[in-house]
Amino acid sequence: MTENESEPQKSLKKLTWQSENCLACVWFAPNDPINADIMEHGKCIHSKLKAYDLIVSGRDWCNLFAEIKQKQIDLLQEKAMKARESEKH
Repeated sequence: MTENESEPQKSLKKLTWQSENCLACVWFAPNDPINADIMEHGKCIHSKLKAYDLIVSGRDWCNLFAEIKQKQIDLLQEKAMKARESEKH
């Protein structure tokens, strides 16, 4: 880092992203499954954590991670799109 960089710019260089975060987890139920990204909030629906009504973001992570398959993502998005369409009619 150089002395001429602004403080926010210096902070950005310190950010690191972990893998296996909530966005890629089968237990993450995003509020908007169609447009979910790492900043999206949703519930953790893992059986051990469901009772706590945890609201997490797509960038969070824990030791109960289980990777979601692309087919599961596709099904969630299709279901959400159908629900959105039925709301319009």
